Amino acid sequence: MLATKGYQVAVYLFNTKGLLSADCQVNRERIESMHSVTFTEVSTQFVPPTLTANHLVIDGLFGSGLNKPLSGGFAAVVKYINSSPATVVSIDVPSGLMTEENTFNVRAHIIKARYTFSLQLPKLSFLFAENAEYVGEWHLLDIGISNVAIEETQTDYYLTEREEMSRLIKPRNRFAHKGNFGHALLIAGSYGMAGASVLAAKACLRSGVGLLTVHAPSRNVEVLQTSVPEAMVHADLNETYFGTPVDTEKFQAAGIGPGLGKHIESAAALVEQISGSQIPMVIDADALNILAENRYILSSIPKGSILTPHPGEFDRLAGKCQDGYERLVKACELAQNTRCYIVLKGAYTVVVTPQGKSYFNSTGNPGMATAGSGDVLTGVILSLLAQGYASEDAARLGVFVHGMAGDMAAEQQGMIALTAGDIVSCLPAAWKALTEK
Repeated sequence: MLATKGYQVAVYLFNTKGLLSADCQVNRERIESMHSVTFTEVSTQFVPPTLTANHLVIDGLFGSGLNKPLSGGFAAVVKYINSSPATVVSIDVPSGLMTEENTFNVRAHIIKARYTFSLQLPKLSFLFAENAEYVGEWHLLDIGISNVAIEETQTDYYLTEREEMSRLIKPRNRFAHKGNFGHALLIAGSYGMAGASVLAAKACLRSGVGLLTVHAPSRNVEVLQTSVPEAMVHADLNETYFGTPVDTEKFQAAGIGPGLGKHIESAAALVEQISGSQIPMVIDADALNILAENRYILSSIPKGSILTPHPGEFDRLAGKCQDGYERLVKACELAQNTRCYIVLKGAYTVVVTPQGKSYFNSTGNPGMATAGSGDVLTGVILSLLAQGYASEDAARLGVFVHGMAGDMAAEQQGMIALTAGDIVSCLPAAWKALTEK
């Protein structure tokens, strides 16, 4: 097809075992009959072509069936291609990359593609940060696999998309009042970190909660009352840090962690807060770091709570991970053991359920890698939990709309200038877009 469009094409068929499938044999005969195509069948020695920046290398050496690292001559071919200035496009999956776990792969023996055209569906390994340099920019090619067959295939891995998230949003009754949309408790902010509580509070209110009470050190009260007048503020007995647990009886959900700090009294108060709470909680930031130092309290976290760690926080909580795949496995174990939902933040933030399901998010952009972005996410998820959304739905919908607002903010401000406050500002537009028919 390329040759008929005027491209100079050279095809190298690696047939080191002397065996070809019927389909491959047919296409080999087609290629041999085309005088405009240079064809080389490699059975023993391979004399590589000279590759320049003007060459396009289409990599179809190995596909999704690979289950061990490349070695020998194939590894040498991969290294040669990677050392060249040519543009590389991989079909389905970069040769040498396994579709799920690559913990024990030989990284030097994997094609580094600029583009990967995956057949029908993405591969799990595409969604881990350590594989980005091999996959490059990936796109899907629809090859006509039955949608029914895809739906019926058993899997624990899913990619969250807009249409599904729109269906999750609960309609509002004309006669509803603020009491119908929950009362959320946010425990956040130490002295000098009031901004974290402000961002989380604004995001919570912008995501539909009926009432919000922010519990903060007394020196942060004025900042909160001025910055977020819609929220009620409950002052801690301490001036500069969280040290007094809150009775959660009148609340539907609680969020704790943004800007909290790790004061020794805060750690003790957090342990008491978690142990004495019966409502689901969103646990983030310093609250996770305190948990990592007091792992015995993990078993006391209320059922249905949502933990929202970035990779560093997760590793402190569950142990050092070699790569994204190992981190996902450990997240599944932690979710099952604690009966909580884990939101592993990243380029493809994944919501892991106690039942072992993993839902990867499809919204968001690198501009969101900025201070306070996680605090905004905590506020959004807390709002949904307080409104009565199931924990799984609150986590998935919260992550999706947070990323969607970030995408809108990036369109307006660009990625470099994007701040967490811009994400909050775009939440109304994101919610509006999701609810429009």
